[in-house]
Amino acid sequence: MNISSKAAPDKASPVQARRASDAGVTLIEMMVVLVIIALVAAMIVPNVIGRPNEARVAVAKTDIRAISSALELYRLDNRTYPTTSQGLSALVRRPSAPPEPVNWVEGGYLPEEPADPWGNPYIYRSPGDSGNFDLISLGADGTAGGEGADADIANSTLLTSG
Repeated sequence: MNISSKAAPDKASPVQARRASDAGVTLIEMMVVLVIIALVAAMIVPNVIGRPNEARVAVAKTDIRAISSALELYRLDNRTYPTTSQGLSALVRRPSAPPEPVNWVEGGYLPEEPADPWGNPYIYRSPGDSGNFDLISLGADGTAGGEGADADIANSTLLTSG
């Protein structure tokens, strides 16, 4: 008795076919991952590394990159960066002062208003002295200038120094 069986050709279900056409990661999903990584780094790195000042500098640089990315997303959605007076809070809460954003994302671009690893707010200016915006941490001492851990950390220096 010879029973031959033909294997039915594999057909993708409609759900699988639809998923295959739009598979990938969106920019918003990538930004959420970057922000989560930055927050985890901000909490863990200072406790793990024996040099807390150097660790805080590294966290500030990572934060500035993540905040800069959130500002770029805001600009993509709203055609402009938040103004200096709107500040970084525009990334957390929809601004009500002009210019009001035309396509602000529900839930915001950051989960909370950012502060540098020393607990000071980041300085934000738009337009900036060195580009579309300036984003600066004043370092450990909280004052302009300084060296080492007290040195200012800015988005413009991160672009040129890596």
